[in-house]
Parts: sequence; structure tokens; C-alpha cells
Amino acid sequence: MNYGEIKRTDVANGPGVRVSLFVSGCTHHCRGCFNSETWDFSYGQEFTADTEEELLKLLYPPHIAGLTLLGGEPFEPSNQRILLPFLKKVKERYPEKTIWCYTGYLLERELWEDSRARCEATDEMLSLIDVLVDGEFVQEKRNISLRFRGSENQRLIDVQESRRQRKVCLYEK
Repeated sequence: MNYGEIKRTDVANGPGVRVSLFVSGCTHHCRGCFNSETWDFSYGQEFTADTEEELLKLLYPPHIAGLTLLGGEPFEPSNQRILLPFLKKVKERYPEKTIWCYTGYLLERELWEDSRARCEATDEMLSLIDVLVDGEFVQEKRNISLRFRGSENQRLIDVQESRRQRKVCLYEK
């Protein structure tokens, strides 16, 4: 897996000050995407053990609220397989920090059900994510006044509550 960027102090993609990882590779190709260069799976730099260690160190300070995954598309199967072991390390080392993830896939239709996004890593990856911002960016529904999302069709989902209830539960905080 490659990544396009690491933001050390991001305040736009989740609550508090966060570390954000922009992975490469996306098959959605949303019109108006703010990060279209990351559609290419080869864009950026290789995600290595050194990259993981760098991110884990960046997450250490108490003022860092957590990690946010964006893209590209973190839920492309090839990305999931690389991200899953890393997310396990994050949760093990920093159980108090939250993990947010942005995806163009819909939780109940494409991540819980058979789809091009589902693979052997999907369920466990979801078990490590606190909030999922799902849905493709839709240019016609763009709304710059929304918190933590770009278009009105996108949802902020409490993943763990949704998994418990086996239905989509919106993040309300």
C-alpha cells in the first residue's frame, strides 16, 4: 500500500487534534474529489514498518485525540489488508484514542454485505474503528457548513454501536 500524505496535526477530519493518514488507491473516482491524485494506487510513498512507527510516535502526545484514515480509499481490499495490522497496534498502544475512517462505501450495503469492498479483513477492521464517515462525495450535495464531511449524503456513523445493534447508528457527539 502507498500513502499520499501524513498530517501531523489535523483539526478538520474528526474531533480534537488528530493524526491523519491519506492512503493511496480509490476506485470510486467521485466527481469533485478534493484528493483525486490518491486514486492511483501507486501514488506517494510506500507504507512501511518505518511509516507505522512514525505514526505511532505522532499519536503519543496526550493532546492528540486519535487517528483518521482517509484517501484514496482505506476500504479498498488491498488497503484493508495492510491497514488492519497497523490499526491493531494503534488500539493496543493507545486504547483511549479514537480511530475515524472516511470511506466512499456504505456500511450496511458494501461493508457488511458482499461487495467489491468486502474481504477477510473487513469485519476486524470495522471492529477497530470508532467513527466511519461513509458515502461517496457527491458534488451536487456539497455543503461546506457540514462538520467532518463534504456532501449531505455522507453519514457519521458510530461503528461500535452499529455493530452491537446490527443497524446504522449515527454518531451524535
